[in-house]
Amino acid sequence: MEKMVLVEMIGTFGDLPQGYLARPAQMEDIEAAVELWNAWSRQVLGVDKFNSVETAGEWETPGFNLATDTCVVIASDGKLIGYGEIWDPEPHTAINYWGHANPDYDASSIEAYLLKWAKERARLSVPNAPLEAKVVLSTFQLSIDEATTRPIREAGFQLIRHSLRMVIELNGKPSEPQWPAGITVQTARTGQDEWAIFLTIREVFKDHWGYVERPIEEEYQRFLHRVNTREGFDPSLWFLAMDGDEIAGVSLCWNKIHDDPGMGWVGTLGVRRAWRRRGLGLALLQHSFNQFHQRGFRKIGLGVDAQNLTGATRLYLRAGMHPDSSRQFDLYEKELRPGYNLGTQKMEE
Repeated sequence: MEKMVLVEMIGTFGDLPQGYLARPAQMEDIEAAVELWNAWSRQVLGVDKFNSVETAGEWETPGFNLATDTCVVIASDGKLIGYGEIWDPEPHTAINYWGHANPDYDASSIEAYLLKWAKERARLSVPNAPLEAKVVLSTFQLSIDEATTRPIREAGFQLIRHSLRMVIELNGKPSEPQWPAGITVQTARTGQDEWAIFLTIREVFKDHWGYVERPIEEEYQRFLHRVNTREGFDPSLWFLAMDGDEIAGVSLCWNKIHDDPGMGWVGTLGVRRAWRRRGLGLALLQHSFNQFHQRGFRKIGLGVDAQNLTGATRLYLRAGMHPDSSRQFDLYEKELRPGYNLGTQKMEE
């Protein structure tokens, strides 16, 4: 099937206040967009969560096109007061929306406009999805942000599941890891280990709810881009559990998370199927805790699907972590086309 070619699309998707206009974002909008997102973040979380360096990296992600995948709303005074974006990688069955409006303006009408734009933009990709496959438009939103989630529900999105932030405060030296027999741990070597780490992540996440396999080379390029543009990347915090020459599991940590600068972050923790149920996940987690503790961190967090198929949530509770209710995210979906679901729904036997 020949793919549809997306073109710049800004039409009329609802009522904006008189004098407001909508257009695609441009690289020159970065500072204004970050100012908008931080206005929202300060109101909901009490902190500035975004910065222009990482935003530039995200906007330059391979496969993301500002002209077709974003919409900004400009007020009559020339201020950028609304932003929406679509992430739409192949196979175009799970299309993600993210956006916010400035709470000091008419946020409800702007949010409604952006949601309508997102639905129309997402519908353009439906013909590019595999025949008879289900296509959904999804969005993750903070549970405590009722001002944002209300218009999402009113637009027909259904609550699907929750994502938790798990946190531990270290009051002393963490427990030492007990490594399974034959396992050693090493840190990532830049320029050598990226491909093997990427393949490990790809394999591990096949057991993650909603996982959809994407073209491997395109996904790898996005992985490299994220590593090279995200602040806080330190290869000495990327821990590889090795069984001989094979990676059995990984704990890929970051020394910086913007909404809590004093927190260490376990970005990806995963164990390959052949090495599960041997205590390796707990050992990797405890090793990460110890390494952060040596660097002076006393608070460590990570994100997890609340109904994780592999039982990761139970593991984190057993390790002494607890959920932070102020950072729970809700996944909402709106079905654009019925069909069979390409995403992982349960563990394979």
